[in-house]
Amino acid sequence: MPSSNYPGSLDTSSNQVTPTATTDLDASNFEHDQVHGAASTAIIALEAKLGISAAPAASASANSFLEHSSGGTTAWTNTLTGSTIAGATLSGAVVGADQLMSAVIHKDYSETVYAGGNTTGTVTLDETNGNTQTWTVSANCTFTMPSGAGLQPGTALTLILTQDTTGGRTGTFTSVKWAGGSGNAPTLTTTANTGTDILCFVTFNGGSSPVWYGFVAGQDFQ
Repeated sequence: MPSSNYPGSLDTSSNQVTPTATTDLDASNFEHDQVHGAASTAIIALEAKLGISAAPAASASANSFLEHSSGGTTAWTNTLTGSTIAGATLSGAVVGADQLMSAVIHKDYSETVYAGGNTTGTVTLDETNGNTQTWTVSANCTFTMPSGAGLQPGTALTLILTQDTTGGRTGTFTSVKWAGGSGNAPTLTTTANTGTDILCFVTFNGGSSPVWYGFVAGQDFQ
């Protein structure tokens, strides 16, 4: 059986050699082996590309799809590039990997709320845990603001700080600018168990040496 009759370009119906009842299979272009050889080679090529039944193609990883390239070939990939999604329902998490998303209208959205638990003498805040964070101030605490190459300009952080059952705990924040100067940094509400303050922070440069601006959203919530 011939092994090299599969064409290199997309077939059309005119490419299919179809013998009739009166066609001599030994006639030119109707050789029996050539007809079956081309069909078999094409099927084998499709099986190799697509996989059969539960066995995927060797080049196809889980959840991949066939993508047509500008070079006229197709290949399995897990990366969707240059496509327009007219509508979709997400049933799982999507990781944006700090990529730009523009001209977006958000509706009915929320932020992840990270429950940090009890503080110690020092807490290093991490925005990747969530942009809204709750902490029980269980010791006089120095909060170190987030920094690092992954910190994006425009990152905002909201802290909801509640005193423990003892109360009287203090809190300071490193590398934060407050309105009117550092001397105007807020003093945490010290009421035991119920004293709750909400503080908001934003950085416009991010990175490893960010400048954070602090605001008091409200204090002594009970």
